[in-house]
Amino acid sequence: MSSLDDLIGKAKVLLSEGHSPGQIADELSLSMETVTWLLTQAKGTSAPKDVHIDWTAVSSHAPMLEETALMLLNRYYQSQKETAGSPVADVIVGIALSGIPLATLIAVQEATQLAIYHPAKQSQSEKPTGSISGNFAPVTGQRCIIVDDVITSGNTMKEVVRYLKKHNATPVAIWVIFDKRGIRDIDGVPVYSLFKVSPV
Repeated sequence: MSSLDDLIGKAKVLLSEGHSPGQIADELSLSMETVTWLLTQAKGTSAPKDVHIDWTAVSSHAPMLEETALMLLNRYYQSQKETAGSPVADVIVGIALSGIPLATLIAVQEATQLAIYHPAKQSQSEKPTGSISGNFAPVTGQRCIIVDDVITSGNTMKEVVRYLKKHNATPVAIWVIFDKRGIRDIDGVPVYSLFKVSPV
């Protein structure tokens, strides 16, 4: 079975288990366009150009996940010529789902507050909207760092940045492990990635 067949199978299993296409995109670190194609395989269309990233060897191993979170933090410090000691932001915003553990570990390291953002693509409502969870830190009036595992299209990050600005928060930076688009900034908010991934 090819890796494409594997992805089609995984996408269909996740759909049968009740995952929305947005959740499937997050689970497989693929764009919505690619997930739609995997689920439908419309005749006469070829698979979108995308890169599948499987980082479960790290994400499922807590000590390695912690090391990755520290690498994100150190990447930012190095780029800013800052030293550890003063918090990089007031609130670390983890994007559900994969950004949450990374953001949590960074917030612990920095002794800052933690907020959780639920993207619109994961909403089951007729008019999907993104939101900050009320069970975690508020973002209004706060300097925020946005954390996720992968930038695929950049749409979720644009959504989060708009949400934060609309709610009088200041997005300071975006931290991701993998950047599949080579994006330097999103609406003026700089992107710091550990790895840039691009098809050849």
